[in-house]
Amino acid sequence: MKREEDEQLWDLLGKAGGPPLSPFFARDVLRQIRQEPRWRDRLAWWFAPPRVLAAGAVAAAIVMATISLQRPAGTAPSAANTQQPTVQLEPIDYQVVVDLDILLAMEDDDLWTDDEMSTL
Repeated sequence: MKREEDEQLWDLLGKAGGPPLSPFFARDVLRQIRQEPRWRDRLAWWFAPPRVLAAGAVAAAIVMATISLQRPAGTAPSAANTQQPTVQLEPIDYQVVVDLDILLAMEDDDLWTDDEMSTL
């Protein structure tokens, strides 16, 4: 609010006196300042033995719960174990596998033969 908006109000406020101060005002302010806790007192309050013991107990409970809820390494399914199991081949089967590999390679080569190129 500007003085130009309400001259009478500002004149009235200028004539009014402030509240009377106590003769002991300065003493009371200094006493209040001295009673404020310092940073050392606040730090000591946070690290008081009951608080430290309670925080330690909570931390120990969290660690124990975490350990007890973890699965052993052998029972947890992992991404590496989601593949199909490997089949054990006997020595007699190796020749069949080699022949199958040759057959698949020949089929890949047939893709680019002249017969198919003429149909494109």
